[in-house]
Amino acid sequence: MSERIEQLKTWMQAGENEHFEFKEARTSFEFEKLVGYCVALANEGGGRIFLGITDKKPRRVVGTLAFRTLGRTKNGLMNAIHLRIDAEQIDHTDGRVLVFKVPSRPIGLPIQYKGQYFMRSGDSLVPMLPDVLKRILDEAEPDYSAEVCDKATLDDLDLNAIDIFRARWAKKSGNERLKGMAVEQLLSDAELVTNDGVTNAALVLLGKSDALSRCLSQAEVIFEYRSSDATGPAQQRHEFRLGFFSFYDELWKLINLRNDMQHSQDGLFILDIPTFNEEAVREAILNAISHRDYRLGSSVFVRQYPLRLEIVSPGGFPPGISLANILWEQAPRNRRIAEAFGRCGLVERSGQGMNRIFETCIKESKPRPDFTNTDSDHVWLTLHGNVTNQEFLRFFEKLGRERLETFSTSDFLLVDLVSRGQKIPDRLKDSLFRLVEIGVIEKTGRGRGSQYVLSRKFYKHLGKAGTYTRRKGLDRDTNKALLLKHIEGSPDTGSRMEEFYQVLPSHNRGQIQSLLRELRDEGKIHVQGKTRGAKWYPGQIPLGLQ
Repeated sequence: MSERIEQLKTWMQAGENEHFEFKEARTSFEFEKLVGYCVALANEGGGRIFLGITDKKPRRVVGTLAFRTLGRTKNGLMNAIHLRIDAEQIDHTDGRVLVFKVPSRPIGLPIQYKGQYFMRSGDSLVPMLPDVLKRILDEAEPDYSAEVCDKATLDDLDLNAIDIFRARWAKKSGNERLKGMAVEQLLSDAELVTNDGVTNAALVLLGKSDALSRCLSQAEVIFEYRSSDATGPAQQRHEFRLGFFSFYDELWKLINLRNDMQHSQDGLFILDIPTFNEEAVREAILNAISHRDYRLGSSVFVRQYPLRLEIVSPGGFPPGISLANILWEQAPRNRRIAEAFGRCGLVERSGQGMNRIFETCIKESKPRPDFTNTDSDHVWLTLHGNVTNQEFLRFFEKLGRERLETFSTSDFLLVDLVSRGQKIPDRLKDSLFRLVEIGVIEKTGRGRGSQYVLSRKFYKHLGKAGTYTRRKGLDRDTNKALLLKHIEGSPDTGSRMEEFYQVLPSHNRGQIQSLLRELRDEGKIHVQGKTRGAKWYPGQIPLGLQ
């Protein structure tokens, strides 16, 4: 213990530039604040937090009563930010001192807690500056898939998987020369084999089962079918520990065995919609293979239920990717694998590949891809298979394939948001104007009171003109007349804003205020009072109150 006391003295003499944080915390210290300082120190490259020591020099030990159960505190920190933080207690003659050792964040991955990235500014915690966050995100993350596996040789690669890869590449590129090319040259041109040896990407995509067991056992996909959420063994389980090209089609066949059709009646025609869209499922599996973290020891799981499919892959989103930008940013974690998929035509565009999945879900009137259970350790994607709105499904049928082929991901998102009556993000406003111009969406109202609905002509094609009228609401003059009639019914007591919500339940505050302003400007009503105390009366404001 004397050595630890001497070490503590050295730490207490540290300069201001050291990654140390000293807090008195004589009686207690908030756990949330401890988490915040751990996040900040991790983002700054790691350091130590001391409780029971004064901050100003000359520092002295005052002792702390905080965190009496140190093991529980360590577990809490691990669960909060998923970093292994060491903690120890030093029994100094002047009191108990706690020392928390915080490791550095991973390269290119800033640490956050409850959506906030912290850094230190003097003695305080502050949100990380945008330029600091960008520098971290821009750090180059080593491509694990491009690294050479010293234990592997060309004999560890499956010739059948190589032939599948060759055939796909030749078809995509139109290069007939690939069909007769020697195996070693083919894999060298694909950068799956280098002068230094066989890459991890080659093992993941083309490896034999025994080679993966020996060299890269975590490169495994486990399929399960469960008829319900009940615990216990799955009704079917299949473990694929071999090169991806050897089982890619077989995995889809397993899923398709229980892929029921959902029927949508449109007059005399019946539309058949599979519960699980093949394009969306295959894209999701490709994402899991190319973006998972192979440095972690767990497998990819594909769990099928009657109406949903869960694909869980180790590692959180790649650095720089979040739910907010997953459709717009590109950051492949295993670039060598992603490039091989691109050569084969399995990935038609670079990036996260989420565009296709979102588009197919929206076109089939299914819930959008669900990442609810995703955290820093796993990407958990749930594809829900239930068709939620038959009317919306037929809307896309009426649009026609030719027009849909011109739609971008933003267009599909907009139509989905408008059909649900949800707010339009600023990022999508440019596409919104285009859809209005081509008559897919209509704008109703003016100024802050404006809103958007699917156009009348498409509802008419569906035989749902009444639905259009209901969603669009009554015309503006009719709404104004309803408000005026209500106000005229209380000429002495006046009418409050809360009452107007009952008159026009489909309108928000801004839309109602816009109508009231027009009635006021027309001299039909006037207001007395402000904000919540405001009351509206019929007619112009009396001269004595002007």
